[in-house]
Amino acid sequence: MKALILSLILIVATPVAAQDTTSAAPASAVSVPAVLAHYGQMVHAGYEDTLRTARWMQTAIVAFAAEPTGARLMSARRAWLTAREFYGQTEAFRFYGGPIDGEEGPEGRLNSWPLDESYIDGDAGLINDHSFAITKENLATQNERGGEENISTGWHAIEFLLWGQDFSEDGPGNRGFEDFLDGYDAPNADRRRLYLEVVTELLIDDLQSLVDAWAPRAKNYRADFEHGGEESLRKIFVGLGSLSRGELAGERLEVALASQDQEDEQSCFSDNTHRDVVANALGIQNVWLGRYKRVDGKVLQGPGVRHLVAAKDPEIARRTSRQITASLAAARAIKAPFDREIVGDDNAPGRKRIQATIDSLTQQSKDLIDAAHAIGITKLTLVEPD
Repeated sequence: MKALILSLILIVATPVAAQDTTSAAPASAVSVPAVLAHYGQMVHAGYEDTLRTARWMQTAIVAFAAEPTGARLMSARRAWLTAREFYGQTEAFRFYGGPIDGEEGPEGRLNSWPLDESYIDGDAGLINDHSFAITKENLATQNERGGEENISTGWHAIEFLLWGQDFSEDGPGNRGFEDFLDGYDAPNADRRRLYLEVVTELLIDDLQSLVDAWAPRAKNYRADFEHGGEESLRKIFVGLGSLSRGELAGERLEVALASQDQEDEQSCFSDNTHRDVVANALGIQNVWLGRYKRVDGKVLQGPGVRHLVAAKDPEIARRTSRQITASLAAARAIKAPFDREIVGDDNAPGRKRIQATIDSLTQQSKDLIDAAHAIGITKLTLVEPD
């Protein structure tokens, strides 16, 4: 398991060449149905890879819960980091009321943050409250109950349990495996182990629902989406533009930059926020180009929305491609730990790197709107920063 996870980290950390080949592509021959079909294939592949790596994480967590040791805790942490790389890229499939964030979608259970640690593991938290039965149904019911920071489920609940609070200026949280061992200083170790296993099971269930919604040759959301014509194209651009500006540049970067507060970084326990930003930016590029690097290293490639734009306005297509590439490069320049990048005055190198990423993503959202207009999509309601 350890060697497999390390090799996967190398795979996901190796970028696919992403130069703009608009002029060489037979853009005029690309149809809307072909683009929508390939998008559906990419979405399914992204969720499938996320589910696959999350199952590896689950295997590591079950092994750790069965026999808590330092080595098994580190293995579970590495597995979380690997699965997170793939989930982060799927964020580009959000913001248009699809299976993940529609009225019944699981996004709130999967990726809500920031998280109040005491709600899960404080003196009166769910773990230490013996009147609370730790089941998937109950954890889902308690998620965000009584407040947005009362988060009981998802990636960041698992992250908190694996790393603990981050009290270090130059590293992540350092929870000891002893917190999961009976008879040590941390009470209710048995319930802590159970919580970790159950919250992981719930995450797996939610990811499976997304794989099913986008599965091929089924009567599901994907089947309707692929026949949605211009409306489905509009949804794709809403997803890309909303993630670019309102969510990534806004909620995930501007808020933390303004507050300089560690609690406002997305993956604050593991210090993985810098990779979250890269994965989100890469997901946008994946959709734009029609190119996605799978967990096994194979590249899924086909017609992307870029090809449709290039057929109408090659210059806008090239400009948007360049800006998306620049945003990804800016995101990759952000250093770890993120909570050190956000502190200081506006001339601090880390803050300048984050601001450069915000500026590039903001321009990118404008270019994406121009790209949508080039193919006749004018009614775009994007998520804006609060």
